Amino acid sequence: MSKKILIVDDSESIREIVNFTLANAGHDVVKAIDGEDALTFLNGDKYDLIITDLHMPNMNGIELIKKVRESDPYKYTPILFLTTESQAEKKMEAKNAGATGWIVKPFMPAKLLEAINKVTR
Repeated sequence: MSKKILIVDDSESIREIVNFTLANAGHDVVKAIDGEDALTFLNGDKYDLIITDLHMPNMNGIELIKKVRESDPYKYTPILFLTTESQAEKKMEAKNAGATGWIVKPFMPAKLLEAINKVTR
């Protein structure tokens, strides 16, 4: 079943790779370049999932997750953290902020789709 997914990453190449993977799997994708840009898309429209990077200008992924969790329409929207960080401390920080799951870059498209299926049931 098609999901509406917001991708947040300052790397255009990562946005395009994730977009390609998700669109080919039949999902509707919206792309934002950082946390501040993402907030402009979180205007009441329903999203089934948010995928965000950690390191971005203007507003990083942890800050974005905290903002999303403060917003009633998105309080329970699953959030996957897609980043190069693999430290347990960063994973815990993301989880405490409200992240649902974690995927380390570079990622395998099949693993990304598997994670999406797990968190959007």
